[in-house]
Amino acid sequence: MENKTLIKQFSLIAILEGISYLILLLIAMPLKYLADMPEYVSWVGRIHGGLTVVFVIWLYLCHTTYKWDTKFSVKGFIFSLIPFGAFIFDKEMKAKMQ
Repeated sequence: MENKTLIKQFSLIAILEGISYLILLLIAMPLKYLADMPEYVSWVGRIHGGLTVVFVIWLYLCHTTYKWDTKFSVKGFIFSLIPFGAFIFDKEMKAKMQ
């Protein structure tokens, strides 16, 4: 796999994972608790969970391909758990790769 392709894929995955997390927190959860509509959390939660798994797999691929130090990769994982963190990590990753 071409190196630039892997970074572009990971960047897209990070953005999608970050968006799905925000949708879960800012739309689906309020609908569940304020409007008694739990089905949205179920669907958005599944999508976000799948994207998180893909994010971690691509993080590992980038870690091994680009020989990132463990501290940077762990930081990427931790940032994926924080709202807006995936966007911040994506920006730092792009800066690191230039």
